[in-house]
Amino acid sequence: MAAKRITIYDTTLRDGAQTVGISFSLHDKILIAGALDRLKIDYIEGGWPGSNPKDDQFFKDIRKIKLRHSQIAAFGSTRKKSVSCKNDKFIQALVGSKSDIITIVAKTWDFHVTNALNISLDDNLRMIYDTIAYLKDRGLQVFLDAEHFFDGFKANQDYSINILDKSAAAGADMFVLCDTNGGTMPYEVEEIVKSIVNHTDLPIGVHFHNDAGVAVANSLSAAQAGAVSVQGTANGYGERCGNTNLMTLIPNLVLKLGCRCSAENSLTHLTEVSRLISETANMAHDERAPYVGDNSFAHKGGIHASGVQKDARTYEHIDPVRVGNRRNVLVSELSGKSNILFKAKEMGIELKNRVTLPAELLHKIKSLEDRGFQFEAAEGSFELLIREALGEYRPFFTLKGFRVISEMAGSKKLMCEATIKVEVDGREEHTAANGYGPVEALDNALRKALEKFYPEIGEIQLSDYKVRVLNEKGGTGSSVRVLIDQKRKTEHWGTVGVSRDIIEASWHALVDGIEYMLFKQKSRAGKRK
Repeated sequence: MAAKRITIYDTTLRDGAQTVGISFSLHDKILIAGALDRLKIDYIEGGWPGSNPKDDQFFKDIRKIKLRHSQIAAFGSTRKKSVSCKNDKFIQALVGSKSDIITIVAKTWDFHVTNALNISLDDNLRMIYDTIAYLKDRGLQVFLDAEHFFDGFKANQDYSINILDKSAAAGADMFVLCDTNGGTMPYEVEEIVKSIVNHTDLPIGVHFHNDAGVAVANSLSAAQAGAVSVQGTANGYGERCGNTNLMTLIPNLVLKLGCRCSAENSLTHLTEVSRLISETANMAHDERAPYVGDNSFAHKGGIHASGVQKDARTYEHIDPVRVGNRRNVLVSELSGKSNILFKAKEMGIELKNRVTLPAELLHKIKSLEDRGFQFEAAEGSFELLIREALGEYRPFFTLKGFRVISEMAGSKKLMCEATIKVEVDGREEHTAANGYGPVEALDNALRKALEKFYPEIGEIQLSDYKVRVLNEKGGTGSSVRVLIDQKRKTEHWGTVGVSRDIIEASWHALVDGIEYMLFKQKSRAGKRK
């Protein structure tokens, strides 16, 4: 028996754009469409023509882009009650978008028809039929998004079925069952989808929201029950709790259910596309997300690290390479020597011949973590620890001293000045710099002092800065842990500092970050020689 084929319909650019905190520019939308095309998503919903100038321009610009696989869908609603399709500006905007697919949303819950639209059930049926028939007469492919279908089916099954039959009679190419409020359970989905599939020859798609946390599970149940298309968004973006997360759904369909879909041939791009879209959306990537998160294949416990070195199947359900991800063994107070050996090997450091060193490093790391250090997200600091223990790393500069002054004059903004003196190869540099806070001022002064000796420091960017209070009961005298993420071109690394003084903790993390970059550059230069 041939494996079932499922088409994937992405609505990140329309439904996903309704996420609180997301606002895609036109350039963002084009960029994301290209990424989804690389992932071989079958349908990309670009927006709602006629609703805003940005979406109108998108449909014009996307026609200039040569997509290799994806088809572009335009989203809209049925005609208004008292307006013909010919005179409905939104229907005409859909036609004018020249999209491959037109997706029409329609009310299928009688409660919504009478209470939200304030029209009769028969009027709603006529609006749906007329809209689909009008678009089909113009040679367009039409999908009907049956809004609130699952709630409507449970409330008035006959009316929901009537809408399905009317849509089929009008020539719809697909009928999409939507769980718009996101409260339907997987067992209900299976029963309802089966009954609809048995009722009609029209292809059935599904669209789930995640308000009950089961959007992916519902989509999988629907696929098993006979649905042939699933809608969702990248990283589960969407209004309220989001939509079906395609980055979880696609590998589940392919790797767990054995379904066929075009994206199965591009699974190795899954993590890359997920990260690109979160970066474009200016949203933090969910590192605990299945398949594509940094922690999806992370191993913190010593027993786990030991197990995956012997056979990855001991603690991993798939090979991370299949979805473009990687194994990540963390170093922490829960670590064993296996973690140290694994991380060192990952960094290109061979410790097998150093019999006592892994145990010594483990003892030092556990001692540091007892003081509040955390190396899970600070691999730069961790590598410097190993390199220093091996005698491979010596600091690139010596601090002679620094001073930070904060000043607020009247109601003006707080301004800070940092002065610093460092020594490099016997030469001293004394300089000062301003900043909007003490850490920024110190960072600026340090860079300014060192750039004369190491110009490449100017390319480092601080991409993240986190502060965690370690012992809340200590009040303002509590120790704090500062985690800093820095990047240079395509590389990024994390470093850590701990102190009762936030400036000192930040200083140690900043210095480790700069030292790490300089060490890696020197190592690469040595290899080239």
